[in-house]
Amino acid sequence: MAVASLEEALPLYESLFGYRLISGPFDDPIQRVSVCFLGRELPGDITIELVAPLDEQSPIRKTLAKGGGAYHVCYEVQDLEETLRQAANNRCIIVSRPAPAVAFGNRRIAWFYTPTRQLIELLERNS
Repeated sequence: MAVASLEEALPLYESLFGYRLISGPFDDPIQRVSVCFLGRELPGDITIELVAPLDEQSPIRKTLAKGGGAYHVCYEVQDLEETLRQAANNRCIIVSRPAPAVAFGNRRIAWFYTPTRQLIELLERNS
């Protein structure tokens, strides 16, 4: 979820939906964002990532200018390079090649757009 401020968004998610901070916040100078992860510890529930700009040049500012909110889904994959090849073979546009991410213990992430304009993040699974 794209938010202008982690400090302002976190209490709202706690109060409205019962989410609690489970990890972070992390400042990622490579991605130019601050992130934290929220969960409810319910079976089958999802983890929510709040993403806020780290600086004025943060790419998340474009998303916030359009209203913010949900803007991508993240999948953990075993083979990041092979998954990117498969994405490219399916007419996806690779937005960002693999790079380490602070919030994931420097595991690599990559990004692509589907032909139907969904933004997908890939997270390299721990070996």
